[in-house]
Amino acid sequence: MRIRALTALAAGALVAIAARRPTLVPWPRPVRIAFPAVLAGASAAVVAGAPDAPRLLRPRRMAVLAGAGAGLWWGGRIVRSRLFERLTASSRELDVAFREPPTSPHVSGSSMSHVPLASLGREGARFVHTRAHEDAIRIFIGADSAARPEDRVELAMAELARTGAFDRGTLVVQAPAGTGYANPTPIDVVELRTGGDCASIVVGSGLLPSFLSLGTAELAARTQRYLLERLSALGGHPRLLLYGESLGALVQQMALPAGTTDLDRFGIHTALWVGTPGGVRADRFRSRCSSYVSIDSPRDIPHPRPQERVWFLEHHGDPVVRFRRELIGTRPDWLSGPRGRNVPEGMRWSPGITWAQVLVDTVYATDVTPGEFESIGHDYRADLGTVVTAAYGFSDESPSPEELEETLRSRERDRARDVGEL
Repeated sequence: MRIRALTALAAGALVAIAARRPTLVPWPRPVRIAFPAVLAGASAAVVAGAPDAPRLLRPRRMAVLAGAGAGLWWGGRIVRSRLFERLTASSRELDVAFREPPTSPHVSGSSMSHVPLASLGREGARFVHTRAHEDAIRIFIGADSAARPEDRVELAMAELARTGAFDRGTLVVQAPAGTGYANPTPIDVVELRTGGDCASIVVGSGLLPSFLSLGTAELAARTQRYLLERLSALGGHPRLLLYGESLGALVQQMALPAGTTDLDRFGIHTALWVGTPGGVRADRFRSRCSSYVSIDSPRDIPHPRPQERVWFLEHHGDPVVRFRRELIGTRPDWLSGPRGRNVPEGMRWSPGITWAQVLVDTVYATDVTPGEFESIGHDYRADLGTVVTAAYGFSDESPSPEELEETLRSRERDRARDVGEL
């Protein structure tokens, strides 16, 4: 018994030491302090309890464990249901600043629109209310705008026709995140670079945060594909651009499983995917793109500017990109050789521990301050002005890169004040 206890303590100590190593993004101090202790305690408990495992397999104890497991399962279902209800209600509630319908006929939710503002949800109302140019068109169809994906797409097509979007020079299809969040910054860039001669369209599929929406990714991908099918059937539409970020990037890639072949099929001019979640799906999709640009930051953009149709913007130190289940037992390439930007030199791979560290990293990867753009973790705001301009082939003369950057920061601060985040 004493030897077992000493072995457990030793195992816990080793785990605690490894768990204190640097991570991809900063953590709150209480989490940083608690993390090694929690992992060490769990490891020590496993080591200490391993010899007793056969006793737990006795029929009477198995029955007790089964009953406890069933109780926990049902309790978990109830908690999950109530949590989802609260999160969904939050996503439906509009900010005070955006509860009145927009006055412009160029956006969804206005008095001229086919969809009421309330059906757009919180993120949709924010999106249509905050254009960077008064002539730009913004279409948003929320998860509550229609029950079926096909019906939501038909509403999107009706809105595009109503607003005259097909007469614009550029049409951007953006895949939203789980809550319906559509990053306005890349759309701001397009609107400012085109002088408003553009339209953007977002069709939502859910109201839950991305980490709770992975199970609905197939539904979201089907929605994207149906939208692209409807657009391609028209022919002669504006220059068609795709934008997806985080879960939205993965969803659009799932909608185009043949890679470059599907880009050709749907008449897509350029696709920019930012911070795609790591995994086999992302790897497989990339292998089906005949050529592409993959960069960590604007500094990596080749000169002269390439004319590639597929662009990936992925930070070397983005935990959303780096996290995958294989981290549990396999050392990744990005921790095997020279470190990429923002990957700490002191970060080392340890079985199980690195997986847990990067998992926690994903929670804090988007802790940002409005208007303070940083190129770190899953925060791509500092990169988007330059990368969107380059990927979509816009001139960077007017506004200048510096003027564009300041405008984007100012607009984000304004949006944050409108929704009480600043």
